Amino acid sequence: MLPEQQKLNQTMLDTNQLASFKQSINDLSPLQLAWASGYLAAKAENTGASTAPAAVASASEVSTTLTILYGSQTGNAKGVAKKLAAQAISEGLSVELKSMGEIKPKTIKNITHLLVVASTNGEGEAPDDAIALHEFLASKKAPKLEHLHYSVLSLGDTSYEFFCQTGKDFDLNLEKLGAKRMAPRVDCDVDYDADANTWTTTVITQAKALLESEIAASNVVTLAKVNSTEALYNKQSPYVAELLLSQKITGRDSAKDVRHIEIDLGESGLTYQAGDALGVWFDNAVALVDELITELGFDDQEIVVVGDESVTIAQALKTKFEITQTSIQFVDFWANKAQATNLIALLEDRSVLRDYAANHQVVDVVKSAPLPNETKLNAQEFVDALRKITPRLYSIASSQSEVEEEVHLTVGLVQYQAGDANRQGGASGFLANGIEEGGAVKVFIEHNDNFRLPANNETPVIMIGPGTGVAPFRAFMQEREANDATGDNWLFFGDQTFTQDFLYQVEWQNYLKSGLLSKIDLAFSRDQAEKIYVQDRLLENADEIFSWLERGAHIYVCGDMSRMAKDVEAALLSIIATKGQLSEEQATEYLKDLRNAKRYQKDVY
Repeated sequence: MLPEQQKLNQTMLDTNQLASFKQSINDLSPLQLAWASGYLAAKAENTGASTAPAAVASASEVSTTLTILYGSQTGNAKGVAKKLAAQAISEGLSVELKSMGEIKPKTIKNITHLLVVASTNGEGEAPDDAIALHEFLASKKAPKLEHLHYSVLSLGDTSYEFFCQTGKDFDLNLEKLGAKRMAPRVDCDVDYDADANTWTTTVITQAKALLESEIAASNVVTLAKVNSTEALYNKQSPYVAELLLSQKITGRDSAKDVRHIEIDLGESGLTYQAGDALGVWFDNAVALVDELITELGFDDQEIVVVGDESVTIAQALKTKFEITQTSIQFVDFWANKAQATNLIALLEDRSVLRDYAANHQVVDVVKSAPLPNETKLNAQEFVDALRKITPRLYSIASSQSEVEEEVHLTVGLVQYQAGDANRQGGASGFLANGIEEGGAVKVFIEHNDNFRLPANNETPVIMIGPGTGVAPFRAFMQEREANDATGDNWLFFGDQTFTQDFLYQVEWQNYLKSGLLSKIDLAFSRDQAEKIYVQDRLLENADEIFSWLERGAHIYVCGDMSRMAKDVEAALLSIIATKGQLSEEQATEYLKDLRNAKRYQKDVY
């Protein structure tokens, strides 16, 4: 080919490439254009370098990145944060998504654009992965943060006194340190999807505007990848699985009905780790729906609007709304609608109101205060006063290494008498009595990185799980066995009686016989005159407990949050103080260090 022809062909190629390049960048956002600018500049300066964008000064990198931090105990806040990150990236933003437990608190000073998604654990407590940052921001060590733009989304439950307290704390402490809000904090109840989506749209719009102004000044931005991917099946799009088994594992004379549940995940591809939870969507019992409709005097075929869907009132009450749990807002609504003095009196004392709501289903509230004859109520007004139904999370009681495509649960049936009626929990009643084996159940995996076996298989573990709190420890043992773990395993289990309530008794005995389970201590509260609980067994074994901790043991607690977990923690603090010859403050710091090192983990509810 002649040199002139080569030159002409090259010119045509360059022209075509330029046209193609112009076409490619037409739809890019300013943020994406800025990234491309930085990338091309780096490429021109060093054509032999990596195809990744060149490193930029830390100030520029920080100022053009949106940081999303979540504090999550059960996974709800993590799920919201992941969706938030995905939406921000779709808008062309550079995103760094992390659990609060994954950062050193001091690095907060390097962040300039921050979105916080925080749940509240129990009575106003921060979730485990948020504790260190939560305490740091409230301490004298916290730096001034005048350069920080932020917003907070709080997840909580209005049935608790300290509603959304962790998110409120983050919001207030960041403000005190000089940070500026991108958008006001939003506090969400258990039905949080709509409020979370609205907040997400608002803060992404604000963050994008702020970041684009930073880019206009620096003209450089780096793109960060989200360190996780959305599963094909999740809370919003659950997998329709098959119920394989629902078997009662408490004795005939037990005061409790505990079920061993086995579910087939089929070809879903869903995977889980020991310590994760299974989310279960459920239908309310038809008999309960019929009772409520009859009491209200509605036509069960009357149409109501739920979101963008029109369904019958019967279908709405069966699949769309909580009727086995009563919110304090519904009690307030019904008290005023019925002008019932017995309910109105409850409204004056928030604590009494919470207790009442927690122990009465919707139909019982309605029956306790019938509407006056002259008061009109239509089906739409009624359902608008109810909470949307939410899935229940159950600690997984199996290791996938052992059961493959199955997932096992240990479910205590919630039931009690309300006058002549037998009331049952929504999800527990559905799994125990509302669905036949072979029936369909909608599920999803809720990963829990705050409840994990130690990476080193030689590390000893102490497991404290009375009642159905033993579920994840069954998974732990299956996993340790599959991994040929050599670390010691010690279980503390308790319930009411040995003969009726020793869950998975044969399995624990087999683990003891094989040597995989090194020790087991049992506390059956009603087998003797004086009640004995797991915390009592801990104190009886104080010397050995402390010895295990000193040689690196991880300690796990699963079960009731309101009493058991607090009593167990008090026992541990007593053991650490006494056997370690430490002051109360030093013992507290010792346990805090265990928690920060992920050697003290809790899955409580």
